[in-house]
Amino acid sequence: MNAFAYHFSFEFRVGIRNKALMLMNYLFPLGCYFMFGALMGSINPGFLQTIVPAMSIFAVLSGALLGMPDTLVSAREAGIFRSYKINGVPALSILVIPVLTSMLHALLVTVIIALTAPAVFHGAAPVNWAGFFLVFLVAAFASAGVGALIGVVSTSTRMTVLFSQLVFLPSMILGGLMLPFSLLPPALAKVALVLPTTYAMDAFGGLAMGQASGMHPWLSLAILAVGGLMAFGLAVFLFSWDSKNATRRAHPALAALAWTPYLVGLLLSL
Repeated sequence: MNAFAYHFSFEFRVGIRNKALMLMNYLFPLGCYFMFGALMGSINPGFLQTIVPAMSIFAVLSGALLGMPDTLVSAREAGIFRSYKINGVPALSILVIPVLTSMLHALLVTVIIALTAPAVFHGAAPVNWAGFFLVFLVAAFASAGVGALIGVVSTSTRMTVLFSQLVFLPSMILGGLMLPFSLLPPALAKVALVLPTTYAMDAFGGLAMGQASGMHPWLSLAILAVGGLMAFGLAVFLFSWDSKNATRRAHPALAALAWTPYLVGLLLSL
């Protein structure tokens, strides 16, 4: 337990001291929060009704998808995981600690957003704070699970950029952060239903913000939870200690199974 706490503390401090991680964990999401709040608030006042959950998810995506995978690949390439294996550190700990630290960084940014948005931008505050933090934790875990999975299956830092952007960009455009799900054309709405952010925004609306939910918020929360568990479980199963080790438990393409809960959500909406 002491070793786990020390490792967790070390990784958390790295997320603040490392310039690249500091950018992805704090500066980028907070900078976009103030920019979007000022611009979108004047262009689309309806955005202010969802600014708190939308920018909270943005903070989660920034750290989990744009920051975490690169650090995992870099550590594997540098042989750090090999030294962990020699010293008896299990693969589960190697993956769970970056997931938890990513969630903690996003939580700190979310608290800043939730407390300042009503005063600075006249944005809507959560009406149910318990529901808000429940949805946040599940959504953060789902996104961090995907981030860990990307870090495990990527063969290089270049591949992490590709895989991360394949999730990040559609999530920003179609996932309900900038544009409500109800305004999407039918074809794009189906695409949005395979994105974790769509279910996160639906759960936030129904369980935290007191807004009408396009789907069932508890079902959306359950889909997110199962998606997070599957993504993280696959990351542990596919984990490789060394990039030079050609022996794998299974083909990295198995990672696509992490999208099964969201595909089920799409089928349920048809």
